[in-house]
Amino acid sequence: MATLEIRDLHVAVEDKEILRGVDLTVRAGETHAIMGPNGSGKSTLAYAIAGHPKYDVTGGEVLLDGESVLDMTVDERARAGLFLAMQYPVEVPGVSVSNFLRTAVTAVRGEAPKLRDFSKEMRGAMAELQIDPAFAQRNLNEGFSGGEKKRHEILQLEMLKPKVAVLDETDSGLDIDALKVVSEGVNRFREGGETGVLLITHYTRILRYVKPDFVHVFAAGRVVEEGGPELAELLESEGYEKFTKAGASA
Repeated sequence: MATLEIRDLHVAVEDKEILRGVDLTVRAGETHAIMGPNGSGKSTLAYAIAGHPKYDVTGGEVLLDGESVLDMTVDERARAGLFLAMQYPVEVPGVSVSNFLRTAVTAVRGEAPKLRDFSKEMRGAMAELQIDPAFAQRNLNEGFSGGEKKRHEILQLEMLKPKVAVLDETDSGLDIDALKVVSEGVNRFREGGETGVLLITHYTRILRYVKPDFVHVFAAGRVVEEGGPELAELLESEGYEKFTKAGASA
């Protein structure tokens, strides 16, 4: 069963410390929500786990099933079972969605799927996400609406089937209908109970559809409060101010 362990993680960007000792464990079958104000370090955690070169890990460990991912390249982390749904997916002109997905699936699974099987699998996943079949021939994220970009991130999630998924503000920019579709995709990914989810968000609205087991409040680069789903409701009613003060004084 997959386990992602983050131990006393410190991360700097351009010599400025952003994460100041993060401890967090995500096990298979668990969904962890990270909530916090802008600038608290939530996205820094996501990109550090994924291996973005801008984020310099200055201390601590990130382990997937006991093996350090910090020693792995970005593609090695993906093949090991880590997945990041980005808050702002980039455009890749000249690369179709279909070609991108087949290349990614081949890299992660270790062999190229038969084209007929892959096409059937992709069409099925697209139908579940209410994505027009013509979408497969469009250039990756080029001219996509915010909702299309987020649906495509979840399409990747369903096709790649990672051990642990880090979802960085997947709910941002979505209207209520798109939010429900994306949430249903995340729930399909979770339903087998063999994968873990780390869901980063500002708001509780996605948590009404994707129920977390644990909620962690981020402030000033560290976890300052932890609890169950009820903590998200407290944040909704009271805001982040008292937690921000606690983080600043720690």
